[in-house]
Amino acid sequence: MDLLNENVKQIYLKYLTAAFGSALITSIYSMADMIMVGQYHGPSGSAAMAVIAPVWNILYSFGLLTGIGGSILFSASRGKCNDSNRGNEYFSAAVILTALLSVILWISLILFEDQLLLLFGADDTLLPLAKSYLIPVRFTVPVFLFTQMLSAFLRNDSNPGLATKAVMLGGVMNVFGDYLLVFIFDLGILGAGIATAFSASISLMVMLTHFFSSRHTLRLKRPYQLFLKTGEIITAGFSTFFIDIAMGLLTMLFNRQIMRYSGTDALAVYGVIVNISTFVQCCAYGVGQAAQPILSINFGAQKQERINKLLRYSFITVAAVSGIWVTLTMLIPNSFVSLYMAPTQSVLKIAPPIIRCYCLSFLLLPFNVFSTYYFQSVMKPGISFFISLSRGILISGTLIMLLPVFGGSDALWAAMPVTEFAVAFFIIRCMRKQHRNQPAILNKE
Repeated sequence: MDLLNENVKQIYLKYLTAAFGSALITSIYSMADMIMVGQYHGPSGSAAMAVIAPVWNILYSFGLLTGIGGSILFSASRGKCNDSNRGNEYFSAAVILTALLSVILWISLILFEDQLLLLFGADDTLLPLAKSYLIPVRFTVPVFLFTQMLSAFLRNDSNPGLATKAVMLGGVMNVFGDYLLVFIFDLGILGAGIATAFSASISLMVMLTHFFSSRHTLRLKRPYQLFLKTGEIITAGFSTFFIDIAMGLLTMLFNRQIMRYSGTDALAVYGVIVNISTFVQCCAYGVGQAAQPILSINFGAQKQERINKLLRYSFITVAAVSGIWVTLTMLIPNSFVSLYMAPTQSVLKIAPPIIRCYCLSFLLLPFNVFSTYYFQSVMKPGISFFISLSRGILISGTLIMLLPVFGGSDALWAAMPVTEFAVAFFIIRCMRKQHRNQPAILNKE
C-alpha cells in the first residue's frame, strides 16, 4: 500500500476499519471481564474491576509508549529518506525497550501487588477479589506490552488487517473463555483473569505470523546509538503513553474519592463508567491510530495537501463517535448498569445522574485524544504532551480533589466534562495558530 500516492480517503478508510476493529476489540477484554464478573459477584465484583482498571492502564500504556513512539519514527524515517535500515533500527530499539519495561513491570506487580491495589482504592472486601483476578495476569505481563507494541508496527508495515484479526481472535476467545470459566466452571473472578491472560497470548502468537510473511519489512537490526534512539522513541510516544497512564491515575483518584464521599455503590457505578469510557477512548484511539501512519509518512515527505485531507476525514469520524456515545449514555444509562452487573435497587437509583453528568465529557474526548496523535505525527510532541498532561492529571486531578470539597459528592462527576471542554479550547487555539502559519492546512478542497 502506497501511503504517499494512493487515494487518501481509501487508505484512511482501510486503516480506520483495521485500527477501529483492533482498538475496539481490545476494549472487549475489559468489557467482557466486567460483565461476567459483575453478573457473577454483583456490585462488589464491579467495584473490584474498577480497582483493577489502573493495572491495565499501566500495562497498556507502556506498550503504547514503545509501539506508537517507535512506529512513528519508523514511518517518518522511511517517508523522509526511504531508509529501511534506519527504520528497522527504531523497530529493534522498540523491541529491546519493551522487553526491559516488561521485566520491570513484571517484578513490580509480583512484589508490590497488595500495596498497588490498596493505592488504587481496594478495601478489605475488594482486595481478595482483585488479587484473585491478577493471579494469571502476573504470569503474562510481557504479553500485554508486546501485543500493543507489535500492533502499532504492523499498521506501519502495511499489515493493519493482521493486527485486527489477532486482537479480534483474542477478544472472541476472551468472551467465550470468560463465560466458560466464570460460570460453567464456577471460578468467578479468577476465571475471568485466566481467560484474559490466555486470549492475550493467542493475539500475540497471531501477530508473530507477520514475520513469516514475504511482504514484511520489519527486521531486527542492531541499533546504532541505542540510547539515543530509545530516548527518541520515548519522546515520540510519551503523549500517547501518558493518556493511558493518566487514565490509570485518574481512576485511582476517582476510586479513592468515591470511597471517601459516596461508598461502594457509587464505586460500582464508576466501574461501569470506566468501561464505557474505555470503549469511547478506544474509538478515539482507532481514529488516531488509523491516521498516524499516513500522517507520519506524508509529513516526512512534506506532502501537506494529503495531510489536510486526512484531517478532515478524521474530524468527521471523531464527531460521529462523540454523537453516538453521548446520545446512548444520556438515553439509556441504566441499561449499561444492567449489562455490566446484577444491580441492586440502590445502584439503579443513583446511577442515571452520575452517568449522565460524567458522560458529557464524551462530547470532546474523541477530538482531544485524536489531537495527541496528530501533534505527535507532525513532530510536535511538546503540544501533544501538554494536552495529555492537562487531560490526564493537571486539570482533571485538581478538579477531582477539589470539587467534592466545595460542591459535595455529586460535584465529583463534573470533573471530566469540565476538563475536556477546557482542553478542547486549548487545542482549537493551537490548531488555529498552525492554520495561520500554514493557511492551507484545514481548507476544504
